[in-house]
This record gives sequence, structure tokens and C-alpha cells, in this order.
Amino acid sequence: MKRVLFVCVENANRSQMAEAFARRYGGDRVEALSAGSRPSGVIHPKAVRYMAELGYDLSAHASKPLDEIEGEFDAVITMGCGDNCPWVPARLREDWALTDPKHLDDDAYRAVRDDIALRVKALLARLS
Repeated sequence: MKRVLFVCVENANRSQMAEAFARRYGGDRVEALSAGSRPSGVIHPKAVRYMAELGYDLSAHASKPLDEIEGEFDAVITMGCGDNCPWVPARLREDWALTDPKHLDDDAYRAVRDDIALRVKALLARLS
């Protein structure tokens, strides 16, 4: 089983959607987690709404701090948070430099969501 961690500052939008897509596309071949360097404590309502459009319920997820995450990972993906995301042991590290969609309009938010979905599919293909 591959372990993948998605990290952003608040763990409320991008990393939560990436975790959801990795769980959906990776099934039992992937342990997907997400965390934030300064978690907001809540999942953004837009993330819940726009993932529900694709049949995924993010309301059961929780925004959590990076210091609660333990172990090594096959991949750690940061979402464009730069220095706010500390180092976590991983075989593969990437920064996807994604715009935080929380203040974007509906279409732009969906575009970020769909970009994350494509990137997660490609990542899982590389890891398998």
C-alpha cells in the first residue's frame, strides 16, 4: 500500500480535495491523508459543495494539524504553501503551486478542483 500526504496551510480546501480524490482513485492501494501547517479546524463549505457535485462527501473529513501526522510517505504533495509547509519524510516530494480557491468564484473553484483530480490521477499512476 502506498502512503500519500497532501499538505496546505489551512487543510480546508486543496489538500482535503486531493485526499478525497486519492481515496477514490486509489482505493485500497493507497492510504491518503491530508494536513495543514495552520489548520482552520473546518472544511470550507465550497469544498464540501463542489466535491458533493462529484459524489464525494467531504463533510465527514476534519481539518487537522501536520504535527499529528506520523511516519514516512511514498509521496508528500504540498499545495503551494511555500515555507508554511515543513519537511515531512517522503520518497517523492512535489509542490503543485495551486491557487487557494477559497475566494474564487464557482467556475474558478471547480477548475482548481478538476486540476487537483487530474494531478492526483497522474500521481497515483506514477506511484503504482
